[in-house]
Order: sequence, then structure tokens, then C-alpha cells
Amino acid sequence: MRQKKLKLEEILNLKKWFVAVPLTLALAFGVAACGSSDSDSGGSSGDTVSGEIAGAGSSAQEAAMNGWIAAFQDANPDATLSYDPVGSGGGREQFIAGGTSFGGTDSPMDETELADVAKRCDPGDYIEIPVYISPIAMAYNIDGVDDLNLSADTAAQIFAGDITKWNDPAIAADNPNADLPDQDIVVVHRSDESGTTENFTDYLHQNSPKYWPDEGDGVWPLKGGEAANGTSGVVSAIKSGSGTIGYADLSQVGDLNVANVKVGDSYVAPSAEAAAKIFEESKRIQGEGKYVFAYDLDRTAAAQGLYPISLVSYEMACTTYDKADEAKLVKAFYTYIISEEGQQDAATTAGSAPIPDSLRKEITPAVEAIQTS
Repeated sequence: MRQKKLKLEEILNLKKWFVAVPLTLALAFGVAACGSSDSDSGGSSGDTVSGEIAGAGSSAQEAAMNGWIAAFQDANPDATLSYDPVGSGGGREQFIAGGTSFGGTDSPMDETELADVAKRCDPGDYIEIPVYISPIAMAYNIDGVDDLNLSADTAAQIFAGDITKWNDPAIAADNPNADLPDQDIVVVHRSDESGTTENFTDYLHQNSPKYWPDEGDGVWPLKGGEAANGTSGVVSAIKSGSGTIGYADLSQVGDLNVANVKVGDSYVAPSAEAAAKIFEESKRIQGEGKYVFAYDLDRTAAAQGLYPISLVSYEMACTTYDKADEAKLVKAFYTYIISEEGQQDAATTAGSAPIPDSLRKEITPAVEAIQTS
């Protein structure tokens, strides 16, 4: 069979096609490579990671953690991560015992816990990095009261059980234009050991030592009121009751009303931006380890727009793991969490404030140090 002879014009068109197709494919692969080289999504140079790890801890982190895990697993379909919001105390206990690969806590480890974690992570190899800044809201459920101002002294007396009626003169003084009911106050607090509780009671003690003499503690120190497990339990108890007030991470209070807190001569509503300001007024605790970035929060600072009932939440890890897949997963996951993308994802899903760029530069070497032993 005779082959058809191509005309000159057809030959030129074929040459253009052979040049154009490889060029187009090269550009396409180049764009894809640029898009996948971002290690924020969980792999260096576009590499994905695989395996399974579990974490536990802060229930205040739950909304952010759910968002982080979903995004990370989308980028790494062969990776499976889980997180149990058992509370900060439970998270620290499980991590120290080696039951989890990573953990979240709303309060740094104390001296005893740091000594214990050295049995799991080699001395100097424990990592504790801040990843989440969020306000703790005093959420309440009172019919007819949509706006509520509380000074530290008034709040301390309410949660201590010294003020028992919503129309008490001290509350009325903070809210001269409010129609406060002659109704019993029901205080809702955490039943489990909680970093949120420690941060909240620390605020009460720092700002109202007369009415709250005890230092901040992760275990609710008083009898009475209504105890509930976890952040979700506190929120549910406030919603289902009447005349109730409690404390919870702002990201999870939903449509409950929240109190404005007195700072200086004004009242400030909880917000991510106002919570971030307390970080600017606080200092890193020294001497706890090369990779331990714990902060002592100054809740008495009166900077304009600052919200003092805020928490800085941390992620825990070791620099070395026995299993290569475990080390790679923790490292990749934390790399994503502290990235601009990860912090923005948390801001979207949980309403938290992103960590400052200057802090990201400080804690990045801690994440980069994670490896196989």
C-alpha cells in the first residue's frame, strides 16, 4: 500500500505539534511540581508521608485539630491521624507514658512532669511548642440579658460562689443599664484536669487575689456548682441550663452569649485579635529545655484591646522516635501546623490567632530536629 506523501505545509504543522506537546507537558509538570513542593501540606519537596499515629490532649484544641488532621490527610492520603480530646492533663499523662506519638496541652508541663517526660524523651529531647492562641470566653445563658460586663473581682466572686444572684449589687455596678433577673447563678466548671481551667483560674488569681487567693490550677479547686467533662460538656451544660455561666474556648461556645471583661477602664470582648495581644506582653520561661517554648502569661497587662483570659496551647513531641514512619509523620504534621497555611486553617476552623512569624522562626528548628533514633 502506498503511503500518502505529506505536503510541505502539513510537515511544518507536524513539526510545530512535536515541539508544542513536550513543551506543554513540561510546563504542566512544572506547575504541578511547584504546587506540590510546598512542605506546609506535609512533605518536603512534594513527598507525601504514610503511616498511622495517635495524639491526645487539650479539648480546647479540638476544633483546630480536626481541621488540621483533615487537611493533612487530604494532602497525605496514606496517612491516618487521630486525636482524643481528653483534656490537657490526660494528654500530658498519655504522652509521658508513651501511649501517644504527639499531644496537645493548654498549660506547660510542670517540674515533676518534665522530670517524668525525660524517661520517654532523652534529656533535652522533649519538644513543647506553642501553636494555638485563643480566648477563653465566660459564656452564659440568662433570659433577657444579651450583653454582660464583668470585672475580675465580680467574676472571681461569682465563680467562688460568693455572689449567688444575677441581680447582685456587684454585677449591677458593672452593668448599670441591664435588666438583671432575681435568679440563682449556676456555675459550670470542668470535672476533668484541664489547661483551660488552669488558665482561667490563673486569670482570677492574678487579677483578683482577694476573692480568688489560690493560684491557677488545672483541677477545679472548689465544691459546688455543676461539673462537666471536657469543653463540649461545659458548653452543653450552659446551654441546657438557665442562669448558667461557665468558661470555654471561644471556638466552641457557638451561639451562647459571652461576657465582656474589664481591662483598665474599659470592657473587652473575647476575640482572636485581643487574645494575641497577651502574647506580646508575656515572656518565655527559661531553663526548661532547648526545645521547650513555654510562656508565662501576664494577665494583668492593661494594653488597649488586650483580652486577659486567653490561652496559649502547645504541641508535645520528642526529637527522636524508634520508628522511621512515626518520626516522619510527626515531623510532617507539625511542619504543617506551624506553617502559615496551617495557622490560617486553624483561624478559619477554630477562630484562633495565628502565631507570630517571629515565633515561627524560633520554633521551626525544634520541629526540624525530629528524626529516627
